[in-house]
Amino acid sequence: MASSWWRWRHGCSWRPAARTPAPGAPGRQGPQGPPPAAAVRAQMSCFYLVKSLTSACLNMYSISRLHHTTSAVFCYSKPQSGEKYTDPFQLGRRYLKGLYEDIRKELLISPIELKEMSEYYFDGKGKAFRPVIVVLMARACNSHYNNSRDVQASQRSIALIAEMIHTASLVHDDVIDDASSRRGKHTVNKIWGEKKAVLAGDLILSAASIALARIGNTTVISILTQVIEDLVRGEFLQLGSKENENERFAHYLEKTFKKTASLIANSCKAVSVLGCPDPVVHEIAYQYGKNLGIAFQLIDDVLDFTSCSEQMGKPTSADLKLGLATGPVLFACQQFPEMNALIMRRFSLPGDVDRARQYVLQSDGVQQTTYLAQRYCHEAVREISKLRPSPERDALIQLSETVLTRDK
Repeated sequence: MASSWWRWRHGCSWRPAARTPAPGAPGRQGPQGPPPAAAVRAQMSCFYLVKSLTSACLNMYSISRLHHTTSAVFCYSKPQSGEKYTDPFQLGRRYLKGLYEDIRKELLISPIELKEMSEYYFDGKGKAFRPVIVVLMARACNSHYNNSRDVQASQRSIALIAEMIHTASLVHDDVIDDASSRRGKHTVNKIWGEKKAVLAGDLILSAASIALARIGNTTVISILTQVIEDLVRGEFLQLGSKENENERFAHYLEKTFKKTASLIANSCKAVSVLGCPDPVVHEIAYQYGKNLGIAFQLIDDVLDFTSCSEQMGKPTSADLKLGLATGPVLFACQQFPEMNALIMRRFSLPGDVDRARQYVLQSDGVQQTTYLAQRYCHEAVREISKLRPSPERDALIQLSETVLTRDK
């Protein structure tokens, strides 16, 4: 075990830092020399858990290096079009003109108040992260299959539906969390009240379901209804917790997949089904979306500790205030076992949130979580690089780096 630990520590950058002084204990010194056997066993078990969950290879390339070497390692041939891209979002938005206007058309309802609530977040001020991924994946799969340069109407509809499902989940989450701000403005529940906010979220979800039914493909309907089930199950997972540390981390990653990554993964799979009959391509699209989606949420959890409220458009340390132990907290707990008591009582006592935040900032929890996100992005790049070269495929590779470097 000790030799395995040494090889792992010297083979990559993922390593536990020496125990630093606990908050409120200036000058406290951690143990010197090799880590105690119990600590080694705990860290190794955590490592093997993370390794099995990421299914990523151990060769630690940076995302930039992956991007530059992709054509030599994975690609079939050079891109046919010679088209260049600089910003994945700029390329994706070419196929999303009128996105929010089209969504608002799906919400042609009365009374006026319900319409206003339902349209509140569809103001066109966001980056449309999920729709951009969906249309880029549609073009990448179409190009791979038959060199098509078009996005089918049904594939574009999936982009709208994904954004509607996502927004409905935000409205409902804000009610559950009693959130007061979202995207730099007041939440629906703070303006119109919790009961009406729940109904507005339901209405958006029902409009998305109608749009999905119009596509008329039973396989695609089955794929995207799985997203709605996962959202509910993910919320239930978030309401619970685990005492065992390894189970706790698996619980966290499963929740992360169901609440965030499932929508991206299954939307990518849906457009691949509509554009290409090859199940291998469907799995590539799904795996790319799954890994990118988990990485996106891991970085979101990091930003809760490293960004200010103005950047995020919502309060920071929000997860701690909700009693949630995210990646940075779980990794910090490896260095500060006294955090277990705070986690189990969901940071409910006065001073718990501030203490937990200090533990995280004095640990390497932020760095470990960022590294784990890099592993997931690495896997996403590996999957999408199996498709034939195209500007859209390359933009999806570039998106993985954007996920890692975003600050809000």
